Amino acid sequence: MFNQDSICVKVWFTAVLAGTYKYEDVPNLSNLRDVVGKKLTEIGYDINNETPAA
Repeated sequence: MFNQDSICVKVWFTAVLAGTYKYEDVPNLSNLRDVVGKKLTEIGYDINNETPAA
């Protein structure tokens, strides 16, 4: 349902990067969490430890 260009993915991705929310706060709605997680890990964000990679 969601892809990397979906507005919901972009909003949650940006909110997690900004530190407003943690990855665990992303709703488990359809595949939203999976797509956001994929985008975050592609840039080096550690979704398991909630810290950006150096």
